[in-house]
Amino acid sequence: MRYKLPVRACFVGLAAVAVLSGCVSTTTSSTPQPAVQQAPAPQISTGQATSRLAPVKARMEGLVERECRARTAAGTNCDYKIYVDPKETKIANAYQTLDKSGRPLIVFTAPLVAETRNNHELAFVMGHEAAHHIEGHIARSQTNAMAGAALGAILVAAAGGNAQAVEAAMDLGAGVGARSYSKSHELEADRLGTILTHKAGYDPMIGVKFFERTPDPGNQFLGTHPPNASRIAIVKQTAAGL
Repeated sequence: MRYKLPVRACFVGLAAVAVLSGCVSTTTSSTPQPAVQQAPAPQISTGQATSRLAPVKARMEGLVERECRARTAAGTNCDYKIYVDPKETKIANAYQTLDKSGRPLIVFTAPLVAETRNNHELAFVMGHEAAHHIEGHIARSQTNAMAGAALGAILVAAAGGNAQAVEAAMDLGAGVGARSYSKSHELEADRLGTILTHKAGYDPMIGVKFFERTPDPGNQFLGTHPPNASRIAIVKQTAAGL
């Protein structure tokens, strides 16, 4: 099969249009996908970004691992690895993925770190990405992709399509299936990310101000991100109950 299953969920920064770059990617590459640039991303070195991330990582890592173990099924790998990608220095992005052994990774790029204005924003992004793993979004997206691919193949085959048409339908179906619930996944991650940020001692209402500076993807059909207003609303609603 030619189509590739989604293997990561991401938080796209100010320099990329979120709906175009996507939060659940359909590539197996660990490199963030190219996106339409809105403005030059702030440039700092990987070392500088790692230093900025260090105090937030020190406070958040143990907390998200405990929450992961408490909220997921026995046997779930909750040993997060959180780091700055030394290879990607141009696109502002953060995403959650898994390594070959199933270990959850939270990967920041240096420009994303540079775009945050305080540790509350960094913690909110980290909590959001940690929440993707706890909520099982990668596995759920893979299931949706496979279901979409199967449905596409069945419909085209039933209509008399040849092998090439069936394969194309599987590719399209996988993409549609993967994106079908991506907006709800983002809101779920925002909700749980708000809780994780708060439990770590940071203020999610300060952290969510990052959205106020992010290009709004709107509510596009099969877009990967919900409108910023919806995301801010779920954070406010969740924070009010803490």
